[in-house]
Amino acid sequence: MAEAAGTSRGLRVYKIVVLGDGGVGKSAVTLQFVSHSFLDYHDPTIEDSYQQQAVIDGEPALLDILDTAGQVEFTAMREQYMRCGEGFMLCYSVTDRRSFRAAGEYQRLLAHARPNESLPIVLVGNKLDLAPRFRQVTTDEGKALASQLGCPFFETSAALRHFVDDAFHALVREIRRLDRQRQPPPCVTSSGGRRRWRRLRSIFAFVFRRRRRHHSSP
Repeated sequence: MAEAAGTSRGLRVYKIVVLGDGGVGKSAVTLQFVSHSFLDYHDPTIEDSYQQQAVIDGEPALLDILDTAGQVEFTAMREQYMRCGEGFMLCYSVTDRRSFRAAGEYQRLLAHARPNESLPIVLVGNKLDLAPRFRQVTTDEGKALASQLGCPFFETSAALRHFVDDAFHALVREIRRLDRQRQPPPCVTSSGGRRRWRRLRSIFAFVFRRRRRHHSSP
């Protein structure tokens, strides 16, 4: 018997895209959520690392997470993953004001790719553990941007696992809240949409693998 659209082994699948400038800790946040560990280096070709089951408000979920990694190779695919994602985590570093400005720009790109849609978004200011010495973006500035975007806001530390789960769980709650108000876009629920999402993840893994071979060659 075929599974319902947007499900895997009976679990509702939530397609999440993590956006932000390079170096803000997107991969570290994702891997901390998935593996409960903080690594100085991780192998981004392990696709299984980007799926995680969770029970959120008593309801099981499978989070399928696409870490966009901020690489230039993925610029041409930006509109595709913005169109196919259900929820978006906009990340910046509290130690980098430029990355904070970029988070707002990513929201504008989303609005351009998905006009006239209310999109589930969570704003995340990472590297909270470095804030006492190196903070450039205040908590109030993060709250103000989140208020402007109409989304939840968290300051996280991937290194210390502070508020990482909270941010991902809040994003699932936002998806569920908007699901109750409207039908998900066809790219999310159709079999063709699921194939496009899997193809995007495969392309990301291929490019990462190619980059890693290049950097490890003598």
